[in-house]
Amino acid sequence: MNDTPAIALPPTDRTRVRRVAENATYDRATLHAIIDAAYLCHVAFADDKGTHCIPTACWREGEHLYIHGSNGGRLIKWLGKGLQACVTITHLDGLVLARSAFNHSMNYRSAMVYGCFEPVADKHASLAALMDHLALGRQAEIRPGNDKEFAATTVMRIALDEAACKVRSGPPVDDAEDMQHPVWTGVLPLVQVRGVPVEDPLNTMGVPSYVQAWAPRPA
Repeated sequence: MNDTPAIALPPTDRTRVRRVAENATYDRATLHAIIDAAYLCHVAFADDKGTHCIPTACWREGEHLYIHGSNGGRLIKWLGKGLQACVTITHLDGLVLARSAFNHSMNYRSAMVYGCFEPVADKHASLAALMDHLALGRQAEIRPGNDKEFAATTVMRIALDEAACKVRSGPPVDDAEDMQHPVWTGVLPLVQVRGVPVEDPLNTMGVPSYVQAWAPRPA
């Protein structure tokens, strides 16, 4: 995905993590990995009707996060005006059960990106990149968009220049005075699992390699 060297992002007043700062990271490699593992992000912005946080498909090309939508949609309409936005992505990896109620936690990987979105001129290339993010190789097989579809769609991107990640992993951290409390402690893992592909009843084609690779079929 046109990666650049994993240089640390200098924190700004908006991105500097102050709460549990030891879980913060500002390096591009972590940011890229969190975005690349996601299919959805949440975009927050404010307009004349209030503050909104809208989920939408996302993908990364180099040092930008991309989204797309209908020209008439609220998200695209207002981001196109140059509004400040905040994009978030979170992967939940487990529930952390400690001895004290207030030491319970979660294992997670999260990222926040601040800035303004800008329209992308080459919509064809960017939407092809989205398709390859969903299923590598599918772009070459599908019907490409027609002029009407492309004309009704806007692709936008936000630079990854002002961003921060926060990551937690591992067991619970208990206070010394709680160590003898008789209760089970540990992590309840949460894993995103790929299910077995479900064929469209009207499908007439063989199974392509990227579908075969999606998830193993039961023996």
